[in-house]
Amino acid sequence: MEKGADIELRYILYRSEPVVQLIFEYNSDLIRQLKAHTAARWSTSMQCWYIYCSEFKPYHFKRFFGNEYYLHATQQNAEAILHALSGNNSDNGKISCSGIFFKPDAEKEQKMKLFRNWMISKRYSDRTVKVYCECLQLFFRFFKGKKIEEIENADLVEFNNRYILANGYSATLQNQVVNALKLFYGRIEGTGLQIDQLERPRRSHPLPNVLSKEEIARILQSIQNQKHRTMLSLIYACGLRRGELLNLKPLQIDSKRHLLIILNAKGNKDRVVPISDKVINMLREYYKIYKPRIWLFEGQWPGQKLSETSLQEVLKTALYRAKIKKPVTLHWLRHSYATHLLEAGTDLRYIQELLGHKSSKTTEIYTHVSERSLLKIASPFDNL
Repeated sequence: MEKGADIELRYILYRSEPVVQLIFEYNSDLIRQLKAHTAARWSTSMQCWYIYCSEFKPYHFKRFFGNEYYLHATQQNAEAILHALSGNNSDNGKISCSGIFFKPDAEKEQKMKLFRNWMISKRYSDRTVKVYCECLQLFFRFFKGKKIEEIENADLVEFNNRYILANGYSATLQNQVVNALKLFYGRIEGTGLQIDQLERPRRSHPLPNVLSKEEIARILQSIQNQKHRTMLSLIYACGLRRGELLNLKPLQIDSKRHLLIILNAKGNKDRVVPISDKVINMLREYYKIYKPRIWLFEGQWPGQKLSETSLQEVLKTALYRAKIKKPVTLHWLRHSYATHLLEAGTDLRYIQELLGHKSSKTTEIYTHVSERSLLKIASPFDNL
């Protein structure tokens, strides 16, 4: 194994479960060792390897990697890891924060804290704050030998080539790093990078994934649980994003006006979506059975918001029972809602409002997958 590499251990909650993130520059040999000796898993959403705290053995981990790799984390994260592991591992008492952990550059930590607080004060969404801060940490860790003010535009090109492109990461991550750097150097640091010269990756234009009405019906009819069927039905019936569904409260259903009120959606925008008598009756039946206290769809305990993982598992189970083998995600239901509205003759401007799109160009992508539009086009081959 190549010596001198770093692994940063970071304690976080991932899908409501405590995990230890393993942050390191790409190393195929290390990945093989992780697979062989630990319960590490790869997360596409976090773009890193992680181990559930219940499966993480600190002393065992150090025995395999401590001699070859320098492990470090903030003192706060080090203590959090040890506290979370309490009772799960018999060897916790043999590990101390000063043993396998190391506190990183204090100046960068301070600047990152200022940046996080500034974003919170400007009311950026929790997700945006999290993503931008993680992108900056990733970037600064790559150039750990340089001070913040010494980083130049050429370093971003090197980071893109040696880290993002070399590891096959998405253009989305590359774009998020640029966004984070522009905001950080424009508002906090004020020197270093010439932010007006930072270039974004060329955008791709993928088509939205759409299910037929028959496939939607098969999915919903395969669900026996009333709560699960109501959740997926509401996503499709109103074109909701995953977070919008999970953040719904009973008072946001205006049954007299036949409206669903969506608050603080993407971009901190509110909007209303019409709901039919069929949807209202479905929600009433659900409410009689489950009687939610705070959130419309609650988790295992009363008053606890349902997790994203649980919602995804509901869809996964429904797909299996419906014998649909496409890689369907929850967002496919939203895409299908918009496309089916367009095929039914709904004006594109109304669809834009229903989806909460800021730009009409975003909504126009559905014209490329609408059967109503495509089937009107006759190939010149047919007239030969």
